[in-house]
Amino acid sequence: MKIVGYETFLVAPRWQFLRIDTDEGINGWGEPIVEGRAEAVQGALTALMEQLVGSDPLRIEDHWQTLAKGGFYRGGPVLSSALAGIDQALWDIKGRYHDIPVHELLGGPVRERVRVYTWVHGRDNAELVDDAQTKAGKGFTAIKLNLAEALPPIPSAAQISAMVSRVAALRHALGDGVDIALDFHGRFSTAATRQILPLLEPLLPMFVEEPVLPEFARDLRRVTESTSIPIATGERLYSRWDFRDVLTTGIAVAQPDISHAGGISEVRRIAAMAEAYDVVVAPHCPLGPITLAASFQLDLATPNFLIQEQSLGIEYGGGNALLDHLVDPDVFKFVDGHVERLAGPGLGIEVNEDAVRAAAAEPHTWRSPLLRHPDGSFAEW
Repeated sequence: MKIVGYETFLVAPRWQFLRIDTDEGINGWGEPIVEGRAEAVQGALTALMEQLVGSDPLRIEDHWQTLAKGGFYRGGPVLSSALAGIDQALWDIKGRYHDIPVHELLGGPVRERVRVYTWVHGRDNAELVDDAQTKAGKGFTAIKLNLAEALPPIPSAAQISAMVSRVAALRHALGDGVDIALDFHGRFSTAATRQILPLLEPLLPMFVEEPVLPEFARDLRRVTESTSIPIATGERLYSRWDFRDVLTTGIAVAQPDISHAGGISEVRRIAAMAEAYDVVVAPHCPLGPITLAASFQLDLATPNFLIQEQSLGIEYGGGNALLDHLVDPDVFKFVDGHVERLAGPGLGIEVNEDAVRAAAAEPHTWRSPLLRHPDGSFAEW
């Protein structure tokens, strides 16, 4: 079997799909994307796929090594994300070739269903609580929210009180039966993080995500040693080498993204490294259906898996649009906050190619929002 071609599709709201074709009619799908930089990833895909056309798609590890390291310059979000989508598609092909799900190729399942969390939103505490109670009523056992919009390096007393009030309102309304995860989104300085974490401890967050920017990730020990709250990070780390120093800082949760950190092959290695440091894995995934399916395949075969992010209902994730691109959306049917083990071959989904082509006829040009502080200076999104 040989790879004979490929095609990319820019699909709203902010996704990019990749289909790799073989001479035996077995196609594989991946999702290579850097949100807001899709065109750059397309360019990287063109260069990488030159090397793959005419080769055996089943030699996944050899392809990963040569694509990741063979160009002299390596790593970073664009190249790692292009490689990630290719890697997903090759695993999809291999699973379909052997007529088994990818998780069976990874050693078999270690669980029968995967726990997921959902996002909650609200302009004030009342709206936030209402949305959270609605999601809990649908069976979700864990929720996540962005704790704050743009923040100055040292937040005011009023800002800190408002943030703590949001979490307290949720805990009071939901009780202890629903886990609450908090995304700091890199908007907090180290000083601000250490200031607010002790105030949040009595509310028992499931974890606090990306409390500081990835530039300061190797300094996370100052944060982890200042609080009992589990600290999570990793959505902007792209390889096991990026995670190497971070895993020694005392974080509790690693969050590699299977569409950014080199695909299934590399995220599996990151998870294995994390296990050696007593760190669990909660893959980042505010993306489309192919990324989610690939994440589920990894979750099913990963002993130190915690919980899976998914973009249904996320503000910038397209609502329920990811279901529109599947032949059978019931593969992502959530029951009691879990999805059952995917049984289909490859990634376990069937992409609705007609729907994808129709969406790609109007390609998106999504860009990350540019935020500014009241004084006009740049603010982290």
